[in-house]
Amino acid sequence: MSRIKVRKLPVDPGPAAWTQLLPARGPAQSVEGNLTADWLIIGAGFAGLAAARRLSQLCPTDSIVVLEARRVAEGPAGRNSGFMIDLPHDLSSADYGGALDRDVTLTADNRHAIAFAASMAQDFGLSSEAFSLSGKINGAATAKGDKHNREYARHLAKMGEASELLDAHAMKDLTGTDYYCSGLFTAGTAIIQPSAFVLGVAKGLKSNRVQIFENSPVIGLERDGDWVATTPKGKATAPKVILAVNGHLNSFGFLENRLMHVFTYASMTRPLTNIEMKKLGGKRVWGITPADPMGTTVRRIKSSDGDRIVVRNRFTFEPSMEVEQRRIERVAQDHDRAFKARFSNLGGVNMQYRWGGRLCLSRNNVSVVREMDQGLFSACCQNGLGTTRGTLSGMLVAELATNTKSDRLTRHLATEDPTKLPPKLIAKYGAKAYLRLQEMKAGAEL
Repeated sequence: MSRIKVRKLPVDPGPAAWTQLLPARGPAQSVEGNLTADWLIIGAGFAGLAAARRLSQLCPTDSIVVLEARRVAEGPAGRNSGFMIDLPHDLSSADYGGALDRDVTLTADNRHAIAFAASMAQDFGLSSEAFSLSGKINGAATAKGDKHNREYARHLAKMGEASELLDAHAMKDLTGTDYYCSGLFTAGTAIIQPSAFVLGVAKGLKSNRVQIFENSPVIGLERDGDWVATTPKGKATAPKVILAVNGHLNSFGFLENRLMHVFTYASMTRPLTNIEMKKLGGKRVWGITPADPMGTTVRRIKSSDGDRIVVRNRFTFEPSMEVEQRRIERVAQDHDRAFKARFSNLGGVNMQYRWGGRLCLSRNNVSVVREMDQGLFSACCQNGLGTTRGTLSGMLVAELATNTKSDRLTRHLATEDPTKLPPKLIAKYGAKAYLRLQEMKAGAEL
């Protein structure tokens, strides 16, 4: 018999702004009383929904229940910057690249996940705003950033990957600002409206023998034969369970002192007026990731009430998996500075939404696709690329749980577990110092 008492439930600071842009939803359906299914998935983010979709393909007559602690798209799945990146994107690297052979394999895995996401978008009738294979640009604001881009382009060429260097004029034509001295375009990234994507997938799955219950956090999990998940108002029973909870794998008692919990932060402007859009110029929709991984990500988006600009920067190490509101307020100053530096002609434009999002990383950059206990599987630790790596982990864990063989799954099962972290105090202060140093080194890229 196995018994797990969940020690901590998800806490996400600020609103999920992407969800705020969408039409209001009806009331949530929570678990009440007792229910049974063939499969139970805990977590309705990218990993959980991909697992549900893959299970529905592999076991089309099986019943699947998904439990989400909050509302779908209110957690990290609705708080990211909306890039499903195919190429190497190692946040600990100076230019995102790593070992050549590993990066070739990683890219193939990422594209496998993006293709799966694209098929869901097509099958469930999602709009181009929700999912678009439009590519992205690494924007460089400094000579150092330009050097990073050129080094990355050479690394991509060795991988056999195409890229296009953009000069300052091309960057201004795109963004309307002369802040960027160069850019590096790659075509394989999907740009998504995160909340529209996950809500669209969730809606599509519901017609496929999948039930999704919101505001149903799992507070206990035990096995005496089948697994029984306890929520505040009921219970769900199934012979097999998938944990798609990313860093909260620790909250279920697994991989203690092996997962790093990090927050990143974003702000979104109010809608731009027609006069402001004309003053800014440039294209109406684009996405830029920074040439330096610690720099500022910027997107311009179209919403129902007008164009908006999103900025995302700063990383903080938070072993408690929580941050206080005052942290959001302090980081807001960095967002305002980054926005003003790039869009000095938009002086009257204020931020309407500010929020934080949880990341989970391992020191050796591996995910956790494993059978953690008999009939209990994990699709966690997405290493800062939750849209893509979460989707991949969800697919793979469904194949693992159904004994569906593939070379990709075999390779993932052969990877080592996340390596241990240093003692807590050393990890806490060492990580904080490292992140601050890297942000300082990023300079004007931040």
